[in-house]
Amino acid sequence: MKLPDEVELAIEQAIELPLDCVPSDKLGRARRLQDSAGRYIEFCKSTFPNELDLSGLKIVVDAAHGAAYHIAPHVFRELGAEVYAIGCEPDGFNINDGVGAMYPEHLLEVVQKRGADLGIALDGDADRLQMVDSSGKLYNGDELLYMIVRDRMQSRHVKGVVGTLMTNYGLEKRLTQLGVSFARANVGDRYVLEQMLQRGWSFGGESSGHLLCLDWHTTGDGIIAALQILTALRHGNCQLGDLVSDLKMYPQTMVNVAWEPGKDWRTHAGLSKAKAAVEAKLGDRGRVLIRASGTEPKLRLMVEAETQELTDEGMQQLQAVDVTK
Repeated sequence: MKLPDEVELAIEQAIELPLDCVPSDKLGRARRLQDSAGRYIEFCKSTFPNELDLSGLKIVVDAAHGAAYHIAPHVFRELGAEVYAIGCEPDGFNINDGVGAMYPEHLLEVVQKRGADLGIALDGDADRLQMVDSSGKLYNGDELLYMIVRDRMQSRHVKGVVGTLMTNYGLEKRLTQLGVSFARANVGDRYVLEQMLQRGWSFGGESSGHLLCLDWHTTGDGIIAALQILTALRHGNCQLGDLVSDLKMYPQTMVNVAWEPGKDWRTHAGLSKAKAAVEAKLGDRGRVLIRASGTEPKLRLMVEAETQELTDEGMQQLQAVDVTK
């Protein structure tokens, strides 16, 4: 499980304290867990239905030269897939270096070059997932989350799904149409998980590819998330694109503007008025998000709408505001 914010803060504060050591006989002892890789591979495989396999599928697996480099290819291979592995040669420096979920362009190229059915990209610590199909289309976390939820709905009631402030509005609307509740958490899978636990929901995720399936695991795991999507493929005997054929993703435009750190944008009359005006025009056809960056002296402006034209018009209206006054 993720550490609560207050625990992380306490650890950060303790770092500043003088270092204190104890006698060697008071120290803990480390021991090696034998066959940990094999145990984990079997755990991952246990989340895939026993009556199904991946035979006949040609998959490119990109492990980003990271944590899953010696695990992920074996999982899919042992379930029957023909696997071509890339990003599986870590040298201590090349993690996420032009490969993996952070740079899916490389995977797209290899999938098409190898004539594979699909590609799976993990990030360095293997908790994020991106996937591509044989046509070269990339599927982000919102689309992948929808694939998992729709498949689960065939066999059980899904009470709700947690996304983030950045989750595409199209996903929220479609889930609502299907009778599935939707809630937004702050950006960060830790905050998604917190809401899921509070609400007693099993599914959540981020557009970046952090996907949480609490019916199988306590945290995000790219391999397990990929296996849930492959389960949906096998259940439907279809392609990735077929799993989102009824999901309309909304065009999204984002702009950063300079902003004084610590200042609340809601106290800016012009910006508040413009936001209200855009929201009134969009109605249930889109949404507006304004938030201060946590890392830069900037304000993030985002508009989503049914069409690119509506999105652009809304953003132009927001950008017309002079935030320096």
